[in-house]
Amino acid sequence: MKKICDFIAQWMGLLVLVVAAWSLLMPASFLWIDTWAINPLLGVIMFGMGLTLSPLDFKMVLSRPKDILIGCLAQFTVMPLLAWFLTWAFSLPKELALGVILVGCCPGGTASNVITYLAKGDLALSVGMTATSTLLAPLLTPLLVWWMAGTMVDVDVLGMLQSIVYVVIAPIICGLLCQRFLPKMTQSVVPYLPAFSSVAIAIVVGIVVSHTADKLLAGGLLVVLVVMAHNLLGLAVGFVVGFLLRLSRPKCVAVSIEVGMQNSGLASSLAVLHFAAYPLATIPGAIFSVWHNISGALVAKLYQRIFK
Repeated sequence: MKKICDFIAQWMGLLVLVVAAWSLLMPASFLWIDTWAINPLLGVIMFGMGLTLSPLDFKMVLSRPKDILIGCLAQFTVMPLLAWFLTWAFSLPKELALGVILVGCCPGGTASNVITYLAKGDLALSVGMTATSTLLAPLLTPLLVWWMAGTMVDVDVLGMLQSIVYVVIAPIICGLLCQRFLPKMTQSVVPYLPAFSSVAIAIVVGIVVSHTADKLLAGGLLVVLVVMAHNLLGLAVGFVVGFLLRLSRPKCVAVSIEVGMQNSGLASSLAVLHFAAYPLATIPGAIFSVWHNISGALVAKLYQRIFK
């Protein structure tokens, strides 16, 4: 069982790609799962993140405030500004622009920790950045979306804040409590969490893609190119920020991956919950969910070769 789980976790990018292609070509495969299931699945993923966090992770945040501050500032400035610039440069329609901005304003994705480990980056910094940006997300994500998209659509800042607390923060706290009061059970399930999270992420992608398959096929290549550029520019700018601030190579790698990889499942969830009048807003999050797992695996190989 452990070998199967390790195999699933190792090939997460391929799994997500296969599920996305399958749900795009055969939407009925996932149409029976309603979009309301996205939130519980994200909650399960965040619960798993809570199970894997330890007091040492939070101690690391307090002991390395400069690194965490640099990483989180980059996280909540580089990707939102890149999102805004790309939507302007490519003159994206309002609904698609909203989706790209939602992705850019979300915290780092949980898969970034795995990719940082594979890339031989600073794993402790990656975990600390993911945890910190996730905890800051209920406040910063709604405010950033309001600031960047408020002139295009009505943004319910308070409603988005509550959604992120319910979907992200509460499950993480539950995971931490389980770790504190049920340590033996937690230790027994933690080795299987990467595979479980990979499957949950793939199902989220399948749901979003199947429910927007016709729009994805009609949306053309432009939005795919914008999403890919958003991710790749984030990875590159994140590394440059670390380099200019004279961080060590492993720290630069961690900042690069944390900045470039977003919690795009949360972006799709927020689009479904708060921007139902703009169904195309879910598309960038769905594309990003597929692409950043592929690019993450590739960039990990690249960093491995460059920094042997």
